[in-house]
Amino acid sequence: MPTTLSQSNLPGLELLHRGKVRDVYALSDDRLLMVATDRLSAFDVVLPNPIPGKGEMLTQISNFWFGKTAHLLPNHLLDVPLAEVLPPGTDLALYEKRAVVARRLKPVPVEAIARGYLIGSGWKDYQATGSLCGIRLPASLQQAQQLPAPIFTPSTKAAVGDHDENVSYDVVVDAVGAELAGKVRDATLAIYQWAAAYAAERGIIIADTKFEFGTDASGKLYVMDEMLTPDSSRFWPADEYRVGISPPSYDKQFVRDYLETQDWNKTAPGPVIPDNVIAATAAKYAEALQRLAGIKLD
Repeated sequence: MPTTLSQSNLPGLELLHRGKVRDVYALSDDRLLMVATDRLSAFDVVLPNPIPGKGEMLTQISNFWFGKTAHLLPNHLLDVPLAEVLPPGTDLALYEKRAVVARRLKPVPVEAIARGYLIGSGWKDYQATGSLCGIRLPASLQQAQQLPAPIFTPSTKAAVGDHDENVSYDVVVDAVGAELAGKVRDATLAIYQWAAAYAAERGIIIADTKFEFGTDASGKLYVMDEMLTPDSSRFWPADEYRVGISPPSYDKQFVRDYLETQDWNKTAPGPVIPDNVIAATAAKYAEALQRLAGIKLD
């Protein structure tokens, strides 16, 4: 059975950050330990109950994509055995499929989002303005319709409990400079387009996805954190895709759709998710992992 971990506890290691899903520890000046827990967030709020095994699935699918896209951009992963860095007495089985040793990078302060289809907050923005992140889109597009070409639609990096906001490319340029903004945009679209083509061969549409990037001391750009997971992407089964509706998905859209039926203002604390929704969401994650990466967790 998959392990369950809502919050890591690693005595002797310095906890740098406890995010919506990941706990990050310092190992040295240039190395981190990143632990993907089973916490579930939606609408930028961490929900009360976890999804057992979710952190393991997120880590395994991220590692798969990091390996597949290393020819496009280097990533933060380091080939260091977990047993060498975990505190003495730690249950290795609890962490071995959900934790990685990574380069310690300077985060680029932007959520780098690629969209190939009009859905989610992008659909809402388009309905209101006809544009998305300052990009004017063709008139009369429908929900879930494929865009003429993938677009880079950045958003702010919100603190836990706050909401990300879509911003224009100019805002990114102002924040990080034109050169780095251009590298982030180009890498975002290149990785998305490569992965979307790969997934399409396996019957899955990647509607959109979010990347995070960091730089080392020399300014070299890396992709980091997670990559093309059900938490950071919308995966749709190609054989069930229809324009005009929110398609069924292999990601936490299942949870979002449930929450939209609740009397909740999308601020903390979030509502408890029923067991059947938790189980169905876990099954969606597992199917995505198997179809895309050929990995089946016990």
